[in-house]
Amino acid sequence: MRLQEDRRPKTLAEFETWRAGERAREEAYEALVRMNAMPSLKRATEADAARLRLPAPSPVGGAVRAKPGTWLSAVSVMVAILLLVVAWHQYPALLRQWQAEYVTAAGGRETILLPDGSSVILNTASAIAVDFERGRRRVTLLDGEAFFDVRHDAAHPFVVAGHFSEVTVKGTAFGVRTDEQEDVVVLERGSVEVSRIANRSELAMLKPGEMVVATDMGLSAVRDTDTSRSLAWRDGRIVFHDRPFRNALDDLKRYFRGSVVVMTDRPADSLVSGNYRIDDPEAAIRTLAASAGVSVTRLPGGILILR
Repeated sequence: MRLQEDRRPKTLAEFETWRAGERAREEAYEALVRMNAMPSLKRATEADAARLRLPAPSPVGGAVRAKPGTWLSAVSVMVAILLLVVAWHQYPALLRQWQAEYVTAAGGRETILLPDGSSVILNTASAIAVDFERGRRRVTLLDGEAFFDVRHDAAHPFVVAGHFSEVTVKGTAFGVRTDEQEDVVVLERGSVEVSRIANRSELAMLKPGEMVVATDMGLSAVRDTDTSRSLAWRDGRIVFHDRPFRNALDDLKRYFRGSVVVMTDRPADSLVSGNYRIDDPEAAIRTLAASAGVSVTRLPGGILILR
């Protein structure tokens, strides 16, 4: 990535020295070379090579070897491949950053005052885009979870859109959580109308203490919920009651800034209960793991191994 911006001979020489310093570095470089065998990466790299007038990657099974006069070109191709792989993994987060007006990091929580006087509490790793132009009151929850306390305005409905549903209100307080699988709407006060984006005729009316789940398949039945548990994150807590271990762990991972690697399937479906502080997510993950008989090993860089 450094070479992408700095192509001076001195920098190239430093890279060559670094690469020759250890066999593992040479192997890592060769692994990048072999990536061009992946069809999608090969097509993208060839297109970039044509645009920059660089030599195209060698055929599958061959290795890109830079001659003295073409070393810079080979480096450019390798860097293009590396950046494409990195971008592929980070694209959802980058897209969220570009679209959002407000974003919270992992473990963060922020209260936002909207132009109409309503307020939003953004939970960990969450993002919203807002539209209050020309009398509109619309918030798009791009990712994560938020609690909305909406100022009453009968003439201008307040709309919150998730991935699968829209919530329409005039003045109320409710929570919405969205991810790639579902939207979950929980009502604390007032009333809301929930419609599925793919089929507007599918509607659910919620009363305080009720919730509904929207997916690409439809709306769930409306059911009762204990808002002191489902919305406990506002007070810095997360509460589980007879929740499968894997789902409880997924919830806690949202607050942890490092990585969690699970190397056992043994406790995946075992039911767990607990009341955890989310201001120390690593301690919460360790406590949860201990309750399921799983050991935790911490590696440098904030990596937790559960086994």
